[in-house]
Amino acid sequence: MVNDGSELAVELEDDRRGRPRPGAAHATLLASQSLNPFGDLHTLQHLSALFARAMRGVFEPLLRREMRVWAEPLVVQRFADYRAERPEVLAAWLPLSMAPTPGRALMILDGKFVLELLDQFFGGTGEAPHPLPTEFSPAAEAMIARLGSMLAPPLKRAWEPLARIDFTPGHAESNPALLTSFDAEDAVIVTRFGIASGAAKPAFLDICYPVLALKPHAPMLTGKVHGRSAAPDPAWRNGLTRAAMAVRFPVRSVLAEPVISLEKLMALKAGDVIPISFGADVPVMVGGDRLGTGTVGTANGRAAIKLTQIERKPEEDFE
Repeated sequence: MVNDGSELAVELEDDRRGRPRPGAAHATLLASQSLNPFGDLHTLQHLSALFARAMRGVFEPLLRREMRVWAEPLVVQRFADYRAERPEVLAAWLPLSMAPTPGRALMILDGKFVLELLDQFFGGTGEAPHPLPTEFSPAAEAMIARLGSMLAPPLKRAWEPLARIDFTPGHAESNPALLTSFDAEDAVIVTRFGIASGAAKPAFLDICYPVLALKPHAPMLTGKVHGRSAAPDPAWRNGLTRAAMAVRFPVRSVLAEPVISLEKLMALKAGDVIPISFGADVPVMVGGDRLGTGTVGTANGRAAIKLTQIERKPEEDFE
C-alpha cells in the first residue's frame, strides 16, 4: 500500500479542482430559466463556514492530527454537470434526508480519503490501496455510515440559525446512477469543503442541496449576514433609548394592610371605622416590585412620601 493513489485519479482530480467554478449568482441557464432562483446565497455560505469549523472536531480524532477545514465558494449547477466534473474513480454518494424539508441532500466523499480513514482507524498509517478498488468493501461501507452519522449532528447545528433540519444518512452508493432521488436535470447547490493536514494535498467533501428543497427558506438564504462585532446604528440605538426611557411605571405606597375576621367584614356598614397603624417608614412599590422605603408627609400642600432608602436588586434577580 502506498499513499499516492492512482496516477490517473490524481491527474483527473487535479484537473477537476483546477477548473473555474461559476459563482452561485451567475449560474448558467437551463431551458431559459435560471438554475439559481435565490441570487447571492450569503446565508448558506455562512452556514457552510460554520459547518467547516465543526468538521475539525470530527476528523482530528479519526486522523489523530491537527487538520485544516475550510468551505469553498458555492456553485449552482445541474446534477448531470456536477457528475461529469468528477473523475471516474471510486467515491461514496451518501443521501441525507432533510426532515421536515422535502427532498434529500447528498454527501460525496472521495474513495481514496475514505480508505485512508479506514486504514488509520484499524491502526495503520493512513494509506489507501494502489490502485483504488472499483467498489467499497463491507468495512469501508461501515466507515462511510460512521462518517455520515458523525457529520449529521454538526450539520444540523450549523443549520439551526436558519432552520431546524434533521439530517439522517441513508445507504451510500458507489455508482451515482443508482441514486433514485436525484434526476440529471435537477439544479443543485454544491457546497465543497477542503480537508488537509499541514502542507499535504487536501481531500474534498461535497454536499449537494437540491434547489427545490431549499425554496421554502429562500428569503433567509439570500439575507445579508452580519458579524457579531458589527456596531449598532447610532440613530437606531438613540431611538431605542428614548423609547425605553419614556415607558411609564405605576408608583404606589402601602400605608397599612389591616386584617379583620370574616364576621366583622360581613357586619361592616357605612360609618364604621377600621383602625390602622403604620411606622415611620412605609414601602414604596414600582409595579409589583419594591423600590425602597419612605416617610409620609406633605409637599406643596399635597400628601407625599420622602424616599429614605433605595433597595436595588442584584442583577441575577432579573435573569
